Amino acid sequence: MGRLAEPRWVRNLLIGVTLLFLGSFLLLPLVVVFTEALRNGLAAYLASFSEPDALAAIRLTLLAAGIAVPVNCVFGLAASWAIAKFEFPGKAVLISLIDLPFAISPVISGMVYVLVFGLQGWLGPWLAEREMRIIFAVPGVVLATMFVTLPYVARELIPLMQEQGIEEEEAAAVLGASGWQTFRRVTLPNVKWALLYGVILCNARAMGEFGAVSVVSGHIRGLTNTMPLHIEILYNEYNFVAAFAVASLLALLALVTLAAKSVVERRMRQEEAQ
Repeated sequence: MGRLAEPRWVRNLLIGVTLLFLGSFLLLPLVVVFTEALRNGLAAYLASFSEPDALAAIRLTLLAAGIAVPVNCVFGLAASWAIAKFEFPGKAVLISLIDLPFAISPVISGMVYVLVFGLQGWLGPWLAEREMRIIFAVPGVVLATMFVTLPYVARELIPLMQEQGIEEEEAAAVLGASGWQTFRRVTLPNVKWALLYGVILCNARAMGEFGAVSVVSGHIRGLTNTMPLHIEILYNEYNFVAAFAVASLLALLALVTLAAKSVVERRMRQEEAQ
């Protein structure tokens, strides 16, 4: 009744302000990106993706996301199961560590990797002796991506698992189920949509990460540049059509992610209502 009792002008004002902000900060930039990308025609747009540096950036972005997302999925499942289902010393510390990438600037996290794995870092001389490169190489890009995306799966699963409790797992154990059977047939089905939701968010962040990757990559064209870094280089070189073309690909991936996120949210609400 409280919502219906509000004056019509208040509702219209709130809706108008919301639409204004969405139009100004979301829809208008998207329109600009696709307009600039197609400014010289479809042929020039498609040619932007056939350049070796662009293809290398796309491949590296997919590689980094393809490694970071599964690893963080496994970590998120293990960490959330341990935190929600068991009591152990240091649980609060573990939760704080999981949230750490949310609190630290991505640039700072990239600098940390440089201080640890760089040539002048703690492990730099040891790695150099064995001709192993982490910083300014693909492994550094993957590690930085893994760090910034670490909390997403765990943070979606922990509250849900804590709310569900351990009664079903205890019942399965009483009936003779092993730990793996309990996880596969009881725990995982109960959290599958939240897990998928976390994976979608993790993948979106992995593909769009800029700050941490920028620090550890060295901006080596064709080798360590991901799509966001490649876009920056193209824009700084005044190659606007190619820059916006690659940016439009990231925007399309974001729209697909948004659609998948909406589907998962709807399925989660349906299951909660049942």
